[in-house]
Amino acid sequence: MEITLPQAYLLGLIALLSVVAVVVGRQVFRVRRDEARLAKLELQCNGTKVEAASLYELGSVQLDKRLFAQAVTTLKKAVKQLDNEPAEAQALVQNALGFSLAAQQNHNDAIRHYRLALRAKADYPVALNNMAFSLEKLQKTEDAINAYVQVLNLESTNNTALKRLKLLKPEAIPSNS
Repeated sequence: MEITLPQAYLLGLIALLSVVAVVVGRQVFRVRRDEARLAKLELQCNGTKVEAASLYELGSVQLDKRLFAQAVTTLKKAVKQLDNEPAEAQALVQNALGFSLAAQQNHNDAIRHYRLALRAKADYPVALNNMAFSLEKLQKTEDAINAYVQVLNLESTNNTALKRLKLLKPEAIPSNS
C-alpha cells in the first residue's frame, strides 16, 4: 500500500498531536498533584501545634510553586520550632528560608540564614553555594569567591561552584578539581 502525501501529512499531524497531548496531560496531572499536596499540607499546618517537619514540607512545596512570601512565613514558623531537631534538619530549614529570602532579593537576611545553616552543619555545600550567590548579588565578590572555593574543597565536582568561579576569578579554582 502506497501512502500519498496527504495521508503522510495526516499521519504526521496525528503523531505530533498525540505527543503534545501526552506532554500536556502529564503536566496537568503534575500540577493537580502539587496543588492537592499544597492544599493538604495547608490544612494540616493550620492547627496550633504543628511540627517543624510539616512546616518545612509545606514551605518546600510553596518554594516549588514560587510562593516565596508564603514560604518565608511558613519557614519562619518552622525555625521557631527547631530547638529539639537534629542539626541536619536545622540546616535544611535555615537554608530553605535563606533561599526564599534571596528569591525576594533580601540577600542580607538570606546570608544570615545561610550562616545559621552552616553553623548547624558546617559541611553543607548547598548552603555555601546559596550564600556565595547572595554575596555576589551584594557585590561582595571576594567573599563569594571564598565561599565557592570552600564548596569545591567539600565537593570538588560541584558544577555550580566551578561555573561561578570561572566567571568571577578563573585562577581561584583549586588545582584538585
